[in-house]
Amino acid sequence: MCTAITGAMKTELFSGGYIQADETPVGVQSGRTQGKNHQAYVFQYSHPRGTAIFDFQCSRERSGPRNFLQGFKGLLQTDGYTGYNKFEESSIERIGCMAHIRRKFFDAHKAGKEDPKPMEIVRQIAKLYQIEEEARETQLNAEQRLALRQEKSAPLMDALKSRIIELRQDPSVLLKSLSGKACSYGLNQWERMAKYLEHGEAEIDNNRCENGIRPLALGRKNWLHIGSEDAGPKIAGIPPIPRPSRANASSPSTLSNHIDSRDSAAWLASTLSAWDLPPRDSAISLTALPSMTSAADAPVASCSGDRKTGSSPST
Repeated sequence: MCTAITGAMKTELFSGGYIQADETPVGVQSGRTQGKNHQAYVFQYSHPRGTAIFDFQCSRERSGPRNFLQGFKGLLQTDGYTGYNKFEESSIERIGCMAHIRRKFFDAHKAGKEDPKPMEIVRQIAKLYQIEEEARETQLNAEQRLALRQEKSAPLMDALKSRIIELRQDPSVLLKSLSGKACSYGLNQWERMAKYLEHGEAEIDNNRCENGIRPLALGRKNWLHIGSEDAGPKIAGIPPIPRPSRANASSPSTLSNHIDSRDSAAWLASTLSAWDLPPRDSAISLTALPSMTSAADAPVASCSGDRKTGSSPST
């Protein structure tokens, strides 16, 4: 049942032309790893104001996202994980995540509060989020938000990049220090990050996707692991269904009573996607700047391919 629903939801998701992606590790009992749980991953692919789909994979390898996103054309917003790096060669345009850049500098600030430079970068980034907040409060559409970003955000982005370059060239900032690593990460991601200035429909970060996958990350502390590889895709098919139900005070069991054919599955997927989810504000709290931290849905494939561990994350 869930597979039929999420399959229709995937069609809905792809039609929007804009997807945010994130992943989280989960333990699974598998012969791939002896003596302990095998580390698998659940990827989330979602639209900030619409459909969200989970996809279970036995590794973090590029083949998982590549297979799921086959046929998708549009914008893909992610963090700096290298598993998404080859997608620019296809019909997918990558956009970076400002929250991840900010997080690197905030971590550097926490490790050495006597150095004001990392927090200076954080405060410059906060000005970009103020503009995003302005766009939300005035309920700008994508075209209007694009114009606002071109007018106000673009100059701030230029100044921010220049300051990060200056900081990396500062002799007192070691390349292997947290500040040095934050500069390298930010500059390596800059071309993709600046893409948000060209697309008014895109968010400045993928926090909404991260927040959507957080319940799974919290839940694994209670259920510990998935019982088998075969169970992974089935479990991944469950979360997309109750989320909009909860948001609209409907019973998931009531909804499932309608699922008795492919047509009704497609109808339900369309209905769920059209419902508004609770707002997940991705704006950074300016009043609690130093303490702010960012949050760190259909199966289409079971575990397959190589049994190696996934690529090393750059985040």
